[in-house]
Amino acid sequence: MTTETETPATPSAEPPAEPTRRARGLARNTAIFSVATGLSRIAGLVREVIASSYFGTSGPFSAFTIAFQVPNLVRSLFADAALSAAFVPVFMEHIAHGRKRDAARLASTLLFVMLAALGALTALFILFAGVIMPLFTGDQFTAELDQLTIGLSRVLFPIVLLLGINGLVVGILNSYEHFAIPAIAPLVWNVVIVAVLIAIKPLFHGPNEMYAYAIGVLAGTTVQLLMSLPMLPRVGFHFEWAFEWRDPHVARVFRLMLPVTIGLGVINFDLLINSSLGTLVSEQAPRAIDAAFRIYMLPQGMFSVALATVLFPTLSRFAAMHDLPGLRRTMASGARQIYLLLIPAAVFTAVLATPITRLVYQRGDFGVHSTELVSSALFWFSFSLPFAGVNLLLTRTFFSLQRPWIPTALAVGNMALDVAVSVALYKPLGIPGLVLGTVAGNVAMTLGQTWRLRGLLEGSLEGRRTLTAVAQMCAASALLGAVAFGVWWGLDQALGRSLPAQIVSVGTALAAGVAVYVGAVLAMGIPEAHQIRTLLAGRFKRGG
Repeated sequence: MTTETETPATPSAEPPAEPTRRARGLARNTAIFSVATGLSRIAGLVREVIASSYFGTSGPFSAFTIAFQVPNLVRSLFADAALSAAFVPVFMEHIAHGRKRDAARLASTLLFVMLAALGALTALFILFAGVIMPLFTGDQFTAELDQLTIGLSRVLFPIVLLLGINGLVVGILNSYEHFAIPAIAPLVWNVVIVAVLIAIKPLFHGPNEMYAYAIGVLAGTTVQLLMSLPMLPRVGFHFEWAFEWRDPHVARVFRLMLPVTIGLGVINFDLLINSSLGTLVSEQAPRAIDAAFRIYMLPQGMFSVALATVLFPTLSRFAAMHDLPGLRRTMASGARQIYLLLIPAAVFTAVLATPITRLVYQRGDFGVHSTELVSSALFWFSFSLPFAGVNLLLTRTFFSLQRPWIPTALAVGNMALDVAVSVALYKPLGIPGLVLGTVAGNVAMTLGQTWRLRGLLEGSLEGRRTLTAVAQMCAASALLGAVAFGVWWGLDQALGRSLPAQIVSVGTALAAGVAVYVGAVLAMGIPEAHQIRTLLAGRFKRGG
């Protein structure tokens, strides 16, 4: 039970120092979240490397990929990020206006609803998995692979309930501007999965070894939730024994959640579409696309996911206080920062797609052919990276305004575009044709969201300034690409392709490319680059 006195918020002039403190707080939270998320992505990549060394791009690994993506899609539609995105703006309204008791009752009611609804959904899916899962496999899957997919999905589907609760808890913690544990928890998630996989894999044989991986995912998800729960009392929040289903704010969360489920579920729809159509190409295609996607998501997780997550409560606060100028400035600046970091990342992964894939994956059962499949997907995924990153921020801007139907409508249209392009191209192009559908969908989504936000926010989105900065970033990234490829090629020829040699050649290419890019964007006077340099200089002066 909360015992705090509730007082309505009164409008007042913000102290002059408050914007500076808030900006520093956002920068600090973004840095913490970026580092923690980056470590998590790296751990995830290590997890993928270990799993790939065991299973390569085999049919059983493709079965696991689809068995994981289906509950992951349901999670994105009905739990976790979708629930958090619909819940945070309404929860923040209560907090911003001093109604902490109402906020606690809202969260408590949602917890009871989720336990009942997601628990029932999980049970039904486990019961009918034999009917549902074959809908997502194609002609290249044998009956044995179909049965393995069904069995693995039954082990994995309870993560829907666990992640649903976790999404609510993380939404509460983020609303109180606590980001550390939610950012660190996925790192632990990956560590637990790897530990379980290594420990129990010898207990299984043949294709059934994939069950060790599935059990590891279930165990890691449980630990992730158990890490976040104890942080609630520390931020001053306590669940209550409340089930106020008639509360209009509860209904409002679900009204917001309906379109949000589609809007945030697009990326998981896209993955499932690619994997399902991939089963028509070969039994290896689903796993190859997923392996490339893991590398592709590393820079996005470090930068755009972190920035969009940290800015979301701030955007929601501006929206709740009807401060559209503040919201516009925050969103435009955030978009430029995402472009500043993801355009060069996209160029680097495109020009060195094969060396990166070889370094990350090629060992054990993951051979040269697997590298060719994965690197071809990674090359085309790279073109989508900046657009996918900024889409996360633009979508959350709509959510902060509680106008989720707009990105939802755009998401449905772009998903249709994705499917149309993928279906048209997968036969002549194979895996690249499937990935090009993703690229087309993300580009169209960025253009559509920007156009609608321009009208909704009743003012300039700093479009000319952003386009100028993006053009400069592209020029600097072209230099990065040329230098990185040249350095890698020279070292690859000189050192060969032992693992230490690959680490040196790719790592040195990255360092040289980044140095050239940083020098170029600073010389061009791109404000966002100088903001980051000023932030880092200030941290070093204060002793880190």
